[in-house]
Amino acid sequence: MASIRKASAGPSKYEVSAEAAVDLAKRHLIQPWPYSGSIGTEARSLIGSGDGIYIHDGEGRRLIDGPAGMWCVNAGHRREELARVMYDQAMELSYNTPWYTMNSPSAVLAERIAGHAPGDLRHVFFTTGGSSAVESALRFMQFYNNVRGRSEKKLIISRGGAYHGSTYLSASLNGRPRDRDWMDIAGGLVVKLTSPDPFRRPAAMTIEAFSDFLVSEFEETVERLGADKIGAFVAEPIQASGGVIVSPPNYLPRIRQICRANDILYISDEVVTGFGRLGEIFASESVFGLSPDIITFAKGVTSGYFPLGGMIVSDRLLADLRRSNHPDAMYAHGLTYSSHPVGCAVALANLDLLENGILDHARDVAPYFIEEMKTLEDLPLVGEVRGIGLMACVECVADRESNNPLQLDIEVGKRIDAHCYALGLLVRPLIHMCVMSPPLIITREQIDDMVAILREGISRTMEDLRREGVWRN
Repeated sequence: MASIRKASAGPSKYEVSAEAAVDLAKRHLIQPWPYSGSIGTEARSLIGSGDGIYIHDGEGRRLIDGPAGMWCVNAGHRREELARVMYDQAMELSYNTPWYTMNSPSAVLAERIAGHAPGDLRHVFFTTGGSSAVESALRFMQFYNNVRGRSEKKLIISRGGAYHGSTYLSASLNGRPRDRDWMDIAGGLVVKLTSPDPFRRPAAMTIEAFSDFLVSEFEETVERLGADKIGAFVAEPIQASGGVIVSPPNYLPRIRQICRANDILYISDEVVTGFGRLGEIFASESVFGLSPDIITFAKGVTSGYFPLGGMIVSDRLLADLRRSNHPDAMYAHGLTYSSHPVGCAVALANLDLLENGILDHARDVAPYFIEEMKTLEDLPLVGEVRGIGLMACVECVADRESNNPLQLDIEVGKRIDAHCYALGLLVRPLIHMCVMSPPLIITREQIDDMVAILREGISRTMEDLRREGVWRN
C-alpha cells in the first residue's frame, strides 16, 4: 500500500550519538523485563528512525520491523498525518484533568469506537495502555459485583499461555511461567485453565475432542467453584505473546454461552487483535462470533504513536449499576492521563487511516502473508507455523519426540533473531518461537523479503546447531 511521506526532518535536538546513548543507558536506564544479573547496566539494540515498515538502528542498518514495535505500529512508521495531529492538538490543548473536566477529542473518539464495537458495548473508559485497560476491567468487575451485593463473586478465570499485562491484577492472569517465577501475583483471585493450544494437545486427541475438553474443563470449574464466586472470564481472541495461539473453532463462543448462563462477565482482551491486526477494528464478533460484556484495547488504537488504551463496557452492565440501591457508590478508579486529548486526537486520525484503506489492504494481503509464512514448515527445525490476519508464529522444535521445549529450544529463538537482524529483519523471539506481526501496510513484495530472511535465519541456525553437534536432524 503506497503512502507519500515527506523526508525526515532529521534527528531532534535531544538525540545523541549511538555510542553516547549506549553509555547513558548502561549507567542510568532500567530496561523493561531485565534480569537481576544485568539490571541497570544493560543497553539494547538502539533504534534511530523508522519509515513505513522499516526501522533503522544506531548504525544505520535498515531492518523490516517484523513485530511492528510490540504488535502496535499498525499504520507504519513516520506517518505525517499522525505526527501533525499530535502537534496541532498539543498546541490547542495539551492536557486537562479528567477528574472534573473533559475534552472534545475523547468524546468523539468514544463515539467512533462504540460504533465499531459489537452488541451493546457503547461506553468507553480510556486508560494509558493495555495493562491499565485490563486492570480497569477487572476493577470494574469487582465494583459491579460489590454494588450488586455480590461481594464474593470475584474469582477471575484465565488460561495457560495467556498474557494480559504487567500491572498487579493484569499480570496475575498471565499464564506463562516465566512471567511469575520471581514476581508476586494475586493468586487467590485467579484460576488458570488449560492453554487452548491445538499444537500442544495430547497426541491422540482430535481438534474437535480438544475443543470439547476445554469447554468441559470450564464447565467443571464453574460447577466446582460455584458461579456465585466467579466474576469474570478473561481471554485474548488470539493468545498473542503466548505464541499466536489460535484456539479450536467454536471454542470461544461456547465459553461465552456458559458465561452468559452463569452471569460471569466475559472480558475479551483485544489489546493486540483490535484496530486492524485481524482486518477489523474489533475481532470478537466479526472473526470469532461472540459479543462480550467488556472489550479491552490499546496498541493499534494510536498505531503506537501515543500511549492510549481503554475498555468498552456494555449498556446492560451500566444499566444494572444505575438500577442498584447504591446510587452514591463510586467506581474509585482513574488515571492522570485517562482520556488524554493528544492521545485521543491521534487515535481519531489513526481510525481515519484504518477506515480509509488500511483495513482493506490488511484483509487483502493477510491470506498471502499466512500462506508464505506456512512455507517455512518444510524446514526440519520448524514444528508449526500458525496465524491469522497479519500475525503469525513460527514454533521451532528441536526435540520432536518429546514435543517439549528443552534447553536447546530455549536458545533457538535468540539465535534466529541474531541471524535475521544481521540480514535485515527484526524478529520477536519468544524462547523457541518467532513472532511476526508486521505493520498493516506491508506489501506482498515486502512479505516475500521478510519470509526469505526468516527462512535464511532459521537455516543458518540449523547449520550452527549441526556444526556444534547438538542437533542432528
